[in-house]
Amino acid sequence: MGPWGGLPSGNSEAMGNMLALTPALRRGPRREEPLSNPGSFDELHRKCKEVFPQQMEGVKLIINKALSSHFQVSHTIHMSTVGPSNYHLNATYVGEQQLSPTEAFPMLIGDIDNGGSLNAQVLHLLAERIRAKAVFQTQQARFVTWQFDTEYRGDDHTATLTLGNPDLISESVIVVAHFLQSVTSRLVLGGEMVYHRRPGEEGAIVTLAGKYTALKWVATLNLGYGGAHASYYHRANDQIQVGVEFEANTRLQDTSFAFGFLDSNWCVGGVLEKKLPPLPVTLALGAFLNHWKNRFHCGFSVIVG
Repeated sequence: MGPWGGLPSGNSEAMGNMLALTPALRRGPRREEPLSNPGSFDELHRKCKEVFPQQMEGVKLIINKALSSHFQVSHTIHMSTVGPSNYHLNATYVGEQQLSPTEAFPMLIGDIDNGGSLNAQVLHLLAERIRAKAVFQTQQARFVTWQFDTEYRGDDHTATLTLGNPDLISESVIVVAHFLQSVTSRLVLGGEMVYHRRPGEEGAIVTLAGKYTALKWVATLNLGYGGAHASYYHRANDQIQVGVEFEANTRLQDTSFAFGFLDSNWCVGGVLEKKLPPLPVTLALGAFLNHWKNRFHCGFSVIVG
C-alpha cells in the first residue's frame, strides 16, 4: 500500500502510463481519402477558361423553349456588324437514363443554320463505365467532320480513344488517345498521343499533363513536342475569381498569355450579365478593345427561357 492507503506507488505509475497510452491505442491508422475519377482530358483547363469573358459582337436574341421534360429547342438570331447575320435552330433530346444531376443518356444535339450547315452530336452510355460519342459536321451539303469517341471512366482513372475523319479510300485518319490517373486526392497525371496519317505524311505527337487541385486554386500543365499549355485558377471568394493562362505552339511559332480580362494581344474585354426575375430573361452586355490593332467592338444579347 502507498503512504495514503492507495495503490502502491509503482502500480500508480504503471496505471498512469496505461491511461496515457489508452488514446493512442484507440486511434487507428489514418485512413487515406479514396481517389476520385479525374474527369476528361479535354476538361483539364476548364476552371480557368470559365473565368475569361466570352467574345460578344453585334446583337443576339436567344429563345429557349422546353417542349417536354426530354426535348428542348432554341432559336438564335445574330445580327453582326463585322460578318454576315445568321439564324440557328438548336434541338436537344435527353433520355431517361439519369447518371447524375447534370448527366442523362442518351443525348442527341443538333444545330443547323440558315445556310444549311449542320452540327450534330450523339452521346450514349454503352455500359456503366463506358460512354460513346459521335460528332458530325457539314458545310452546307459537304461533310467536313465525322468523329467517334469512346471513353472508359474507372474509379480513379479515365481512358479515351478518338477516331477522327477516317477515310479508307484516301487512307487518311486521325487517332487520339487520352489517359488520366488520380495519383493522390489532389494530383492528377496523364498524357495524350495524337497520330495522323494521310497520303505522303504520317506522324505522332505525345503530350504529358498534370493537374493539382488545392482548396482554393487549381494549377494545370500540358507539355509536349508541340508546345506547352499552362493555366492557374484562384478563387478568392464567392464574388472574385482569377484566371491566368499561357500557351506556346512550337509548330506555329506563336505564344499567347492571358490574365483575367487582358491578354498578350493587348485586348481588354468584359461581360456584364443581369437576370430580370421573375421574368425568364437574362441581359448581357460585352465590350472588347484591342489596343494593338486599335479596334473596338461591343455586343448585346437577350436570352429568354
